Order: sequence, then C-alpha cells, then structure tokens
Amino acid sequence: MSTKRVNFRLPEDLVEQADIAAEVTHKDRTEILIEALRRYLAEIEDDEGFREAVVELYLDGTVGFDTLAEIVGRQDAEAVRASKELLDDGETLSDELADL
Repeated sequence: MSTKRVNFRLPEDLVEQADIAAEVTHKDRTEILIEALRRYLAEIEDDEGFREAVVELYLDGTVGFDTLAEIVGRQDAEAVRASKELLDDGETLSDELADL
C-alpha cells in the first residue's frame, strides 16, 4: 500500500493519549492514528446519511466513480451511475427540444 505524508495539528492531550496507546501496544503513533481513522471511517460509512451525501458528491462531480464504489459498494455505485447517465441524457434531450 502506498502512503502519503500528511501534516496536521492535534490537541496535546490527544497526542499524549496516542503516545500512551502506542507504548502499551508496542506500536508507533502513526499506527495508532491509522487504526483510529480506519475505525472511524468504517463506522461512518455505515451511516445512511453519509452514504447519501457521498452519492450527492458523485452526482455533482466532486468525487469520482471509484470513490463512490469504495464507500457505497460496486453494485450500488453502478446503479447510481446508470441513473446519472439517464438524468444527463434526459437533460440533454430537454435542452435540444427547447432549442427547436
């Protein structure tokens, strides 16, 4: 798995807790933060409101199909893509008819 270096600020007490967890579990701080973020993302991805918001981001063109599929699943993503294509085709047809 490739990695990307990211810099961000954390409250000191959170860093201290992460360091304690790292020492107790014999892991480094980065591993602790990665595990915590993965758990959080797995939890939030089960939330229907979050999934709907990601679909909206896809429909708006903010996120790509692969990101959508990772979050909502391939089958649901395919259904959303098909619906988007139908909506886009309908909009194009509507515009063409309006120009007549």
